[in-house]
Amino acid sequence: MDSPLLWCLISIQIFMGGFDTIVHHEGSERLAWRTSQKTELRLHGIRNFFYAIIFLCFGWTEPHGFFTVALTFILLLEVLITLWDFVEEDLTRKLPWTERINHTLLALNYGAILALAAPVLWDWSLRPSAIYPANYGWWSAMATLAALGVGLFSARDLLAASRSERLERGNPAVLAAGLPPRLHILVTGGTGFVGRRLVECLVASGHFVTVLTRNLKNLDELAHPVRVITSLDQIHNADRLDVVVNLAGEPVANGLWTARKRAVIINSRVKTTKALQELIRRLDCKPACLVSGSAVGWYGLRGDELLTEDTDPDPAFVHEVCDQWERSAAAIGQLNVRVVILRIGLVLGVEGGMLARLLTPFEFFGGEVIGTGRQWMSWIERDDLIRVIVRAMSDDTLRGAINATAPEPVRNTEFTKELAQALSRTAILRFPAWLLSFALGDMGRETMLAGQRVVPSRLSQSGFRFRHPRLAPMLRAISGARQSLPARAEQGIRSAA
Repeated sequence: MDSPLLWCLISIQIFMGGFDTIVHHEGSERLAWRTSQKTELRLHGIRNFFYAIIFLCFGWTEPHGFFTVALTFILLLEVLITLWDFVEEDLTRKLPWTERINHTLLALNYGAILALAAPVLWDWSLRPSAIYPANYGWWSAMATLAALGVGLFSARDLLAASRSERLERGNPAVLAAGLPPRLHILVTGGTGFVGRRLVECLVASGHFVTVLTRNLKNLDELAHPVRVITSLDQIHNADRLDVVVNLAGEPVANGLWTARKRAVIINSRVKTTKALQELIRRLDCKPACLVSGSAVGWYGLRGDELLTEDTDPDPAFVHEVCDQWERSAAAIGQLNVRVVILRIGLVLGVEGGMLARLLTPFEFFGGEVIGTGRQWMSWIERDDLIRVIVRAMSDDTLRGAINATAPEPVRNTEFTKELAQALSRTAILRFPAWLLSFALGDMGRETMLAGQRVVPSRLSQSGFRFRHPRLAPMLRAISGARQSLPARAEQGIRSAA
């Protein structure tokens, strides 16, 4: 196996396989945290194990006789697993175009490797059975590193597959308990992290859901049946709408706050809300309720101060965004519609949002405290937020601004520690505040280095009970951690409550 051409093809296979794993499987697709990909993860784990054997055999041995036949069997078995993997991927997810191209190139390159290796393997198979040591210098070293890499990801994928059963979220219809039957509900921002789950629970409960979106590429992720529109003009005056849920808005923390970006962030919220006002004004029958999003950023940068709905705000760009959004939503109240404005904290779930971006770094021991770590993080688990939205729809006593956060905010140091423990990892790194400010400017300072210590005063007064009031048990539950008996018992008690 001292053919330079063959080793070049093997090195290309290693590079493309590493790219596919890191960029697609761990990056954009996040397969380890998708319950639907359990079978695919197992196939990846078995295939990577075989790749580790192949790389070590090619790099350090020259097998003869029976051992050559065994190695050839593994090479052909990899082809069968890859074909099975192709079928599984097509049945369970929509592959990005970059992954499809990469898979095609991997298959072609692997075929070339087999074609070049076939004469050598045939010659070895005719010799007496034995394993002889070999050393191809840098090629052997590369093969060893590749074997270690695929071995690591083999274990990672198999463990993730076994964990996936513990990531099941249960029947989404339960989250909509308390709503009258067969409501007609309009959801803006229905393809987002929160909106998708809301639509899923409403559809599962038998409601008629209309989703306003301009992001048609994410429609495959929506529960069905739903009516999808790209403009509110597609809703006729005689159409029935019982409730409107307004979640649409440009993400705040996904880029530098240039003047143009600031305008887009504000306009995406205000224009949509004003368009809803015009829609409601022309409808023959007005909806009973508008539930509109906002954020705890409305309070500005308040340090350690405990914040309720009666607290006055401090100036900041995050306050400006929320304030203009809330004012445009409050104006709809003049149309005899009950308006509930939810000041939402950090929404936590493994399927998306901030937490989803942190899981892979934390799993690979890259978790870190941000700045001093003393900034407060007001959070809410995603299904609890869905229950808050449903409560806002159905409870006529709720109106105006409502803090949609869990009752126990935490500092960044505690959040980092608890997330690391939920994943059975350690987190000893620290991201300097000055570097974050330099790299991200006001966006980093207001969204990551500052925070708000918010409590849900009005929700608590209304009798709402969170399923996940405390951070540590919540993180263990949604991350599929193997919980101790006391932890499971505590979770069961809280769920029953």
